[in-house]
Amino acid sequence: MINISDLTRRGFLNIGAAAGASLLLPKTGLISSARAAAPLPAVAEEDAVIAWGYVGPTSDEGWTYAHDLGRQAVAAAFPKAKTLFVENVPYSADASRIFRQFAAEGANMIIANSNYGDFIYDVAKRTPDVAFYECDGRNPLDNLGTYYVAHWYPSYIAGVAAGLMSASGKLGYVASFPVPSVYSGTNAFLMGARSVKPEATLQAIVINSWFDPQAAAQAGTALIDNGADVLFGIMDEAAYLQVAEQRGAKAVMWNTDIRRYGPQAYISSIVVDFNAWYVEQVRRRIAGEWTPTEDILPIGSGVDRDAWGETVPAETAAQADAIRDKIMGGWSPFEGEIKDANGNVKVAAGHRMTEVELYNWDWSIEGVTGL
Repeated sequence: MINISDLTRRGFLNIGAAAGASLLLPKTGLISSARAAAPLPAVAEEDAVIAWGYVGPTSDEGWTYAHDLGRQAVAAAFPKAKTLFVENVPYSADASRIFRQFAAEGANMIIANSNYGDFIYDVAKRTPDVAFYECDGRNPLDNLGTYYVAHWYPSYIAGVAAGLMSASGKLGYVASFPVPSVYSGTNAFLMGARSVKPEATLQAIVINSWFDPQAAAQAGTALIDNGADVLFGIMDEAAYLQVAEQRGAKAVMWNTDIRRYGPQAYISSIVVDFNAWYVEQVRRRIAGEWTPTEDILPIGSGVDRDAWGETVPAETAAQADAIRDKIMGGWSPFEGEIKDANGNVKVAAGHRMTEVELYNWDWSIEGVTGL
């Protein structure tokens, strides 16, 4: 059932559907589906315990910081509820131990702000009376939902600005791991750049971490040494922005506005906002309305581009923002024909990639190297 007034008020869509069903909403970029599970029982606000497992530190000014702002929004909206969090949850059996401990402490909802795979899946399966959410997850249960952001749209928009501002046409990307969020980011960014500079290319360097300032700085330095004059990435800190500032290059960042670390280099950032979405999930859990959903938060609500940096020319900003307006109106740049890095047609002419395909993008387009 779709309640249009609720959708408008909350700034994102929550669509009930049969198990496994999905819906593409071109005007927002959001896809949402719900499993045919019975809602978990209501919880009195004073008995509610909501716990977060964070992949990084809350002080990163990036991904984890943005999620913790969402936790703080929940605490403000439900002052009688208790919120818990653990930082730097490792990708190991220790993650399972932390999630089990949350449940032992009475958590009614447990949220992981990264993909923990079996480490959260196995715990959720053993505690069916607890609601779970896994960011960037892909293996839902009747009590385990998933959520993410449609970052490929603002990445394309930022790519347009990068293409207009790059003199060399060589772009660099500091990558965490070769995972779909990286492929969709690099591909979207280069596609945006190539829409205004067809000869543009992008080199990626994988550092096997979400938060490693030293490795990110080294990767940014190497990319500039190889000719890149605009950097992009998916890091949870500002290291490669600082490198770009020192070397006279430009940079597009992720998560939050961190321009103060490189005001001359800063083009924009892919900014995320989970506040409203977190508050709504907790409201549903307390009210006894919660069933797991698989949500991708749309551009303009859960994710967007940051305000342009001070050195971005007005005409560049205007041209990129015109593309944003088209996307907000329902246009998508992700329509075939699109070839992979080996020249094979992966998206046929006339086919518009769905949000599910964009979310699960696991190959590089022509012009991307290093992944």
